[in-house]
Amino acid sequence: MALALGLFLVTLLFIIWQPKGLQIGTTAVIGAVVALLLGVVSFDDVIIVTDIVWDATLAFIGIILLSMVLDEIGFFEWAAIKMAKLSGGSGNKMFVYILLLGAIVAAFFANDGAALILTPILLAKMKYLKMKPLPIFAFLMAGGFIGDSASNPLVISNLTNIVTAGYFDIGFVEYAKNMFLPNLLSIVASIAVLWFYFRKDIPLTVDVDQLPEASSVIKNRTMFKLSWFFLAFLMVGYFIGDHYHLPVSVFALGGALVFLAIANHHKATKPIMTIKAAPWQVVWFSIGLYIVVYGLKNAGLTDEVAAWIEMLKHQGETTAVIGTGFLSAVISSIMNNMPTIMIMDIAIDKVGYVGNEALVYANILGSNLGPKMTPIGSLATLLWLHVLAQKGVKIGWGEYMKVGLVITPPVLLVALLGLL
Repeated sequence: MALALGLFLVTLLFIIWQPKGLQIGTTAVIGAVVALLLGVVSFDDVIIVTDIVWDATLAFIGIILLSMVLDEIGFFEWAAIKMAKLSGGSGNKMFVYILLLGAIVAAFFANDGAALILTPILLAKMKYLKMKPLPIFAFLMAGGFIGDSASNPLVISNLTNIVTAGYFDIGFVEYAKNMFLPNLLSIVASIAVLWFYFRKDIPLTVDVDQLPEASSVIKNRTMFKLSWFFLAFLMVGYFIGDHYHLPVSVFALGGALVFLAIANHHKATKPIMTIKAAPWQVVWFSIGLYIVVYGLKNAGLTDEVAAWIEMLKHQGETTAVIGTGFLSAVISSIMNNMPTIMIMDIAIDKVGYVGNEALVYANILGSNLGPKMTPIGSLATLLWLHVLAQKGVKIGWGEYMKVGLVITPPVLLVALLGLL
């Protein structure tokens, strides 16, 4: 356990530190190789991990590629301006509408897509509107939070969702039905808590007339119109795939490649440039870190976590659901939600999936919301901070946690109550 834990902590340290530009995916892969060399994991373990994450990884690539093509068309910028103008100049309405936009983007294009695509657009628009630093901070923190707190409704909304749905063989429709209410409660609670926390920093009025017309930012009108039909067709594909028990990546990645080809035909994008620009480091990060964490499983961590979950079960269903959610949240905030979701999935499987389905969804909610307590909790937050740093906006750990530790627990509690 000491060796496996030490290797994980060193890997995580380098992922956070990123000395001399060492990227997160490279660090995770190096950690995985070291784990193999030290015997913390075996080649058989690598095969098991690959079997667990391959569908999630390929689906993630597809979702990000689709998001990038839509971004190049001007789809998300159009949506951001539309939302801002709908506010009619009310700062409070704009705050709520931007959060609703973030929730929609997170649901259909994953929390990482929201962090990578929507964050720079919102920042640019707020600077264009000449907002002061405090309102900018409020809007950015709220946008970053909703990207994770609203990433629960569909299997494709978060990598953790895809991994868990695949691990327990949960269908697309079954997942959506079980997560509809918890996600709705999460969105409502997020908006309420975020507004209450930042209410003094939100400007009463915003001169939205300064913004350009939404239609002016569309770079390819033909593709813009086609994108609505394609997204609807893709959603239907997910339901058809569920009926025939097809991996979600068949439609997520397959659909993205088809859309990329259509965009190329209409000269809306350059496929090679788009593929090169995709965040491939995230792929290596997820696979590499999962292998490192599997060493913790081999060392007995999952057995320990399973014992905690079993203890919670003896206290009744309400305690089990809420306790599992917060257990997942705390572990995620300390060691990142990517490894946490696998550790918790394996632990719940040891306890027994049948009859404990609510614990699986509680784990997802905890892994999606809990990480917002710390900057290292989720990959989306790390990406969000990286995007902001590239734009010259630095948010310190203390500054971040001062907000995250206050707003996360009540939102998570409300979301978990939706499972009961």
